[in-house]
Amino acid sequence: MATANKNRRWLALTALCVAVFMSLLDSTIVNVALPTIQTELKVSYADLQWVINAYTLSFAMCLLLAAKFGDLFGRKKIFLISLAIFTLGSLFSSLSQSALQLNLSRLFQGVGGAGMMALSMTIVAETFEEKERGIAFGVWSSVVGVATALGPVIGGLLIKGFSWRSIFFINLPIGIIALIMGTRYVDETFGDRHEKIDWLGMIVSTAMIFCLVFGLVQKEAHSDLGWFDYRISSFFVVGLVLLILFVVIEKKLKEPMIDLDIFKSLPFVGTALASFCLGAGLYAFFTYMTIWMQNYLRYSAEQTGLQQLAIGMMSLIFGPMAGVLSNRFAKRWLIGAGLLLIGVVLFEIISVVSLEVTYINYLAGFVIIGIGNAVVNPPLSGAAVDSVDRRFVGIASGVVNVFHQLGSLFGVVILGLVLGSGFRAGLSSSVARFADVGPVGAADVAFRAGGSVWREVFLAFDNGFSIVLMVAIFVVIVGAFVGVVLIRDKRF
Repeated sequence: MATANKNRRWLALTALCVAVFMSLLDSTIVNVALPTIQTELKVSYADLQWVINAYTLSFAMCLLLAAKFGDLFGRKKIFLISLAIFTLGSLFSSLSQSALQLNLSRLFQGVGGAGMMALSMTIVAETFEEKERGIAFGVWSSVVGVATALGPVIGGLLIKGFSWRSIFFINLPIGIIALIMGTRYVDETFGDRHEKIDWLGMIVSTAMIFCLVFGLVQKEAHSDLGWFDYRISSFFVVGLVLLILFVVIEKKLKEPMIDLDIFKSLPFVGTALASFCLGAGLYAFFTYMTIWMQNYLRYSAEQTGLQQLAIGMMSLIFGPMAGVLSNRFAKRWLIGAGLLLIGVVLFEIISVVSLEVTYINYLAGFVIIGIGNAVVNPPLSGAAVDSVDRRFVGIASGVVNVFHQLGSLFGVVILGLVLGSGFRAGLSSSVARFADVGPVGAADVAFRAGGSVWREVFLAFDNGFSIVLMVAIFVVIVGAFVGVVLIRDKRF
């Protein structure tokens, strides 16, 4: 019986990993399809951006809601509903005949993706006991790394062999398999089932996250607008006002959506901040690393994905090992060491950024980034669980996921601004006209022009990209420091 129960736990983990793999694969696979979607649906660039942003926005908004509904109504139940929503959203996306239909479908998909991500982490924590939990988080984190790396490869192959619709349609069989396995093997768990629903807190928190995320999305889409432009700043101001209102509401309620006492736990605060820094420093950097490889090193989407697979494969191999280590060593030291390792490797990559750089020059760096990522994620997930009382595990997982998502968005915006500034500063007078085009748009035009134009624009991009690396290094080192200082292997 013990063996049967043990097998059931690992089959449950398999179901969770399949679902998470599908949702994360979809977040990267779409990037490859954007040019094809734009051509076939004849959509504007603004509409095309919302293919990504609609998913991002609904995903971020629904993380806390999904975590709380899971506590109240059953984590398995809400997880399976989220999985069904995501699968249906994929079907609607594959059948879309206009930009509006596709963006609404992506919005719907994001709701499901948020539920799967927020609850899978909690279900893993509730399914496995302390000794096995580290290994389980290691496997779960490995899947996250591999899905991110495989997106461009699988997307490129599907688009080349079929059409852009296939990148969504492939989620149907995967989603059905995950639903069957989840229904059969995942056990139901709850938070406080008798707690009253804090509808006001839910509405205010969702509106708050919407404003903060939408402000970042607007800034990313309109880098020419200043932070204090009303079209940007108004969303942040309203978001901060709603944050203050949310804190006031939650403090007055006997049964709030989030018991703010969890923020009295310094280990929890440290975990949330380290997660933010991981997203802002590493995962946001991946966006500009891909631009560097595709736009300037001139690799295809499939080649880029295959080369980045070194990162995912190292995460897959070393993730479970890091999970085992997190049971034997203090999680804060593993988190700090992993983030510091990432920082050191990013510094090493700066040294190879040049016109003559080849894959061999940065392959070792990619391998070590994958190892660093594997070392960080399992203990980070474990620390989020260990740093709060058992009854707060669900909402704590949701909060940490929100910090990670906000960190990634914030990082993409900040690194994008840094890249643009460095690119413009690096342009010589002979190619100054490319300043208005920007580092992304300038690549194809300059490449077609060839000769000295291509060389000068390439060098300008490298100037900006080196500064991006420096900022990313600073962020992950801050995350390492915060993690080591605040996180403790103790349940509060």
